[in-house]
Amino acid sequence: MDDRMVQAVYDVQQSGAQAALVSIIATRGSTPRKAGAQMLVYRDGRVIGTIGGGCAEAEVRVQALTALDDNRCFTYRVLMTGETAANEGMACGGMMEVFVQVV
Repeated sequence: MDDRMVQAVYDVQQSGAQAALVSIIATRGSTPRKAGAQMLVYRDGRVIGTIGGGCAEAEVRVQALTALDDNRCFTYRVLMTGETAANEGMACGGMMEVFVQVV
């Protein structure tokens, strides 16, 4: 976790804001970011950091908001393959697994 993310998580905890930390924990094939990349998703939709952008990141943002709604942590797998990926212009063709954690 880089210094900016550490500070952001600290600020969330000190302020009482609601946010979920998303961390890539595994990848297979070609992905825009690798294990260790993180983003913090606030309840109001703001984001700090990135796990790669595009529709995969948008999909994971929805999962982060779900984690906040349910107040639970979980893993989630994003497939960047097949027809959906091609239709979205994704050139990666891999898979990434993320851990979504309410902070």
